[in-house]
Amino acid sequence: MWRTGRVLRLRLTATGEASLCSSKPANPSLSPSPQSNSSPRSQADKQRRRRQREDAILSNAHSTAEEEAVGWSEKQTMVYAAQTPPGTKKDARSPFPSSYCPQYVESSWYQWWEKEGFFRPEQHEELSHRVDQTFALCLPPPNVTGTLHLGHALTVAVEDALVRWRRMQGYRVLWVPGCDHAGIATQTVVERRLLRDRGKRRQDFTRKQFLREVWKWKEETGEEIYHQLRRLGASLDWSRACFTMDPAFSRAVTEAFVRLSDSGLIYRSEALVNWSCALGSAISDIEVDSKELSGRTMLSVPGYDEEVEFGSLLTFAYPLEGHDGEVAVSTTRPETMLGDVAIAVHPDDPRYQCVHGKQCRHPFTNRALPIITDAMVDMELGTGAVKVTPAHDHTDFLLSQRHSLPRVTVIGGDGTMTPPCGKWLEGVKRFDARQLIVDALVEKGLFRGKKTHPMTLPVCSRSGDIIEPLLKKQWFVRCDEMAEKAIQAVEDKQLEIIPHYHTKTWNNWLSNISDWCISRQLWWGHQIPAYQVVFPNATDKQEELWVWGQTEDDARHRAAVKYGVKPEDVTLTQDPDVLDTWFSSGLFPFAMLGWPEQTNDLQRFYPSSILETGSDLLFFWVARMVMLGTELTGQLPFKQVLLHSMVRDKHGRKMSKSLGNVIDPLDVIHGVSLERLQQKVKEGNLDPRERLVAMGAQSKDFPKGIPQCGTDALRFALCSHKMQGEDISLSISEVLSCRHFCNKMWQTLRFTLGVLGDNTTPVGTLEETSAVSSLDRWICSRLYSTVVECERALEAYELHAVTSALYSFWVHSLCDVYVEHMKPALVLPDTQVAPSILYHCVSTSLALLSPFMPFITEELWQRLPRAAAHSALCLQPYPRSAQLAHWHFPVEEKDFLLVQEVIRVARSLRAQCAMTKEKPAMWAVCSASQAQVLHRFGSAVWTLSRISNLHIYSPGAEPLPRVHSTPPPVGSLVGVVDHTCQLHLYIQVCTNVFLLQSLRAQPRD
Repeated sequence: MWRTGRVLRLRLTATGEASLCSSKPANPSLSPSPQSNSSPRSQADKQRRRRQREDAILSNAHSTAEEEAVGWSEKQTMVYAAQTPPGTKKDARSPFPSSYCPQYVESSWYQWWEKEGFFRPEQHEELSHRVDQTFALCLPPPNVTGTLHLGHALTVAVEDALVRWRRMQGYRVLWVPGCDHAGIATQTVVERRLLRDRGKRRQDFTRKQFLREVWKWKEETGEEIYHQLRRLGASLDWSRACFTMDPAFSRAVTEAFVRLSDSGLIYRSEALVNWSCALGSAISDIEVDSKELSGRTMLSVPGYDEEVEFGSLLTFAYPLEGHDGEVAVSTTRPETMLGDVAIAVHPDDPRYQCVHGKQCRHPFTNRALPIITDAMVDMELGTGAVKVTPAHDHTDFLLSQRHSLPRVTVIGGDGTMTPPCGKWLEGVKRFDARQLIVDALVEKGLFRGKKTHPMTLPVCSRSGDIIEPLLKKQWFVRCDEMAEKAIQAVEDKQLEIIPHYHTKTWNNWLSNISDWCISRQLWWGHQIPAYQVVFPNATDKQEELWVWGQTEDDARHRAAVKYGVKPEDVTLTQDPDVLDTWFSSGLFPFAMLGWPEQTNDLQRFYPSSILETGSDLLFFWVARMVMLGTELTGQLPFKQVLLHSMVRDKHGRKMSKSLGNVIDPLDVIHGVSLERLQQKVKEGNLDPRERLVAMGAQSKDFPKGIPQCGTDALRFALCSHKMQGEDISLSISEVLSCRHFCNKMWQTLRFTLGVLGDNTTPVGTLEETSAVSSLDRWICSRLYSTVVECERALEAYELHAVTSALYSFWVHSLCDVYVEHMKPALVLPDTQVAPSILYHCVSTSLALLSPFMPFITEELWQRLPRAAAHSALCLQPYPRSAQLAHWHFPVEEKDFLLVQEVIRVARSLRAQCAMTKEKPAMWAVCSASQAQVLHRFGSAVWTLSRISNLHIYSPGAEPLPRVHSTPPPVGSLVGVVDHTCQLHLYIQVCTNVFLLQSLRAQPRD
């Protein structure tokens, strides 16, 4: 029995309203719930960790700016000044600059590639090494409003590497560029521009006039993205560039809507959507940012002069009808309590057994609130009693369906309170109404208190407005059957998701998918091809009747047939809403090829070979492409999905405009000053602390700005990260290191041209070239092994393994060993070197690197002597291990590991004795087999160790022919190579060196 004055308290911990728990989300396509948070503790922990990262950025407690900053000095900038009209080939006979400069190298090549049509699949017929295989994919279309960031650069670097590799293998390659019309983002940008420049709002124009303004803006700025893609070296077929609002693409969107509607997969219904009051439109999950609040926080909200309080939990009471006592509930959104229609408890909760079926009375609307029972209620959550607001909470909406509860909308699309709230609140803005309601509760004696409360606040990424769940009649896509097919495709291995661990997430998400709201209340976008039907003498209360069609005439004919009337008796009004941008993006893999027409491109290149994108788009884009592609074409849109990780800054933070840490790839390519970086932050819409943190991080990381690194260095650095794993934390110092690698390549080619000299004798072909000396055989075999590793890693999409193998070969094998060994020989008379082997090592390595570093490899390859003057490296055959089989010498590769260790120990002994110029003799005490290895590679040991001679002594073994074998002098300095090999440096030599140095250091009279 109830005691007088007993209060049942409900503490909110999961949704801002009292939450119901379900194994299946009420609406995954719209989840998470608008005011959701996982738990107070977890949210507080997130906030604390974020604060710690920010404090670490702002403080120098752990490192100084000099230690953390990118170390670089200004390099001389060289400009390619030769007269080269756009599209003509760069003159590779011009003087060879002494050092690498990205600006010089990257000039003119792309325009030549593009004009010659090297990136078009039709070029395939001109390739002598062509194969009858196709490789097709689309570039994930960036928004027409934006500029590229490092995440886009990673996508371009990865996809272009794969595209260039397949093209060099002789595949027929199609890589289609595109741009998304970005409905909400574009409309917002144009509205702001009109308000700023002309003082006009969208509503001051007709729809047709406003769309003309949008197209005008697109023509002025829409090519910026394509310019950036060209600067990144993306080998896209620009003749097939696709914009999602192009007439042909728009016809595909209409066709898709009509077909899906005809098959019953698109329907119109009333349901809850994520609503932005500032935009006046429903928005998708990807356009909702989650703002973590640790407690009471004052925030600016569009349309309000004063800041609004969030992160507070308010408790108020509902009196029991006809009984003593009250039920207290808590909420972070008291303005929604006018829409409460029930209170729910668990049927097995012993605390509420006596109130089943009873009701409370609403203090303002006098509405009876039944106390219902439902197993979805979590008895452990709060007090186990839940207020139900179906028109403004996703979970409560589901509960209303189960119990046939009314749905009372108390907040309108413009963010003001609706007539059911009463005259005292009608027309009042929602957050202004919040305080009025609290004051009224206090006046009625029903307010029970307020406390700080951690929560997650959903914010519209486009407008900064607080998302409001609203009940709207919208068009939805029925997803359950299509989702089952998508799951089955992966299980049957018809579709492969790489890395494979994403498969579990794929299955879980698609198994719990809800129908997809595709209506958007905008003007810019594909207007929904659905028409409301009205007949003569129709009443206002007539049920909504809808038809759809390719055109209005088609829809009129459909309506006449459907309702048995004459076409002239039908009045049609097209739905003013537009389709969700993700709907048109989901058609991209086949609409870009001309679907629904059976074009040659569609027949040849669909389905695509692969879809490569960020792992964060697996559901928003990839799953929808799979579902729509399978349904509309009868085929999966691609065979593989390759997902890369997220790019973070060096502090581990997600790169985001809201944090001010986004890096423009063009700033890395061309270089940028610290002042310009900070000016970009000031131009953003950050709160004071976030601006301070962002500018502090920039000052700490880039005290002199970002150096000019070039496209090749940026691409190589991005591909050097393992993309199929943890998130990528890219620092500019890594990119700068890759620029140093570019300079190493540059100097290597200068050396190679010096070795080749003016000799007009053609270099022998790869097949004709054979290795003679042990070191020649070793470098040839190292190249063979590198090609083998590249083949394996590229087939597995492990680009980091490819870049690692190529860097290791060029720097540590070719330069540090082979070239250094050749240098002394060039100055000795009558010394034979192997220019053909050096030539093929360099030219083959350039071809291997070409997909990753297209500009510098083309520049250097064009300077090598060759017969074909008009060819391009990007169309040469990609090196194959089968071509180099005669260069495979595994014994030499294995034996040289010992040689490298001997050289390392010898250098260490010389360093201990401070020998910088002296070349002492050394003794190697080793086994008989090791003695043979050191004898064969004796020249390399002497040259690279900088010693005059190596005496080889193998106790108890027969001396090698023509080798003077004596034990080392007593008292030598010893260095251990391994358990059977030691190096000895006579200690007297060290003593003499030290004595000489000390005499030189003494002052003279």
